[in-house]
Amino acid sequence: MRLADNTILITGGATGIGLGLTERFVQEGNKVIICGRRADVLEEVKLKLPSVITRQADLENEAERVSLFEWIRDNHKDLNVLINNAGIQQRTVVAEDDFFRKAKQEIAINVEAPLHLTSLFLKLDNLDTIMNVTSGLAFVPMVRMSVYCATKSFLHSFTTSLRKILQKRNIEVIEIIPPALNTDLGGKGLHDGYPPVSEFIESIFTQLSERKTKLTFGMSAMMAKASQEEMENAFNRMNP
Repeated sequence: MRLADNTILITGGATGIGLGLTERFVQEGNKVIICGRRADVLEEVKLKLPSVITRQADLENEAERVSLFEWIRDNHKDLNVLINNAGIQQRTVVAEDDFFRKAKQEIAINVEAPLHLTSLFLKLDNLDTIMNVTSGLAFVPMVRMSVYCATKSFLHSFTTSLRKILQKRNIEVIEIIPPALNTDLGGKGLHDGYPPVSEFIESIFTQLSERKTKLTFGMSAMMAKASQEEMENAFNRMNP
């Protein structure tokens, strides 16, 4: 994809990796639209980056996904890039009483939302790029966040198929595969010891400039290329 002169929607674009992408795409000279659940967080981004267009939307809700698409179609029909970034991470195990409730929420946001938004935004004539944010944990899961890892494995597989499906339409499909980074994913303070988002974003944009479609960084680069034996060994180390 080209790095400038796009109109881009970034879901979950107000925090974490989404915010890093928002800042960099603005810097590169793009029109950036972001959505998120919390109006106050969106407003903070707007104050920092006045050119960013914000839209409050809870992507767990099917009707709000449709409303988001219709708003884009009616007001920003020049949109050509969809970035499915929004996601949540729950730390829970099957035996817990609220496991299924949390699992349903993860599946709705991490799986249903990107699938639904992809099917909706493919109706836009200008769409030429879809970027899906998966995870290194799509390849080697951690058992204390088993559903999160499974949702990312699903999205990785879907993205691989989508790339092939959309070749004839000349729509580029890019997978962003982050490792653990210093964000609030899963809860504040859980990832404080991991690399900063800024280093990850710098690497991602270097890879984009090289026309790569599978973007990795640090540990995720190793996981994405690991053999079956290496993945099994990593799984045992990560889940003692």
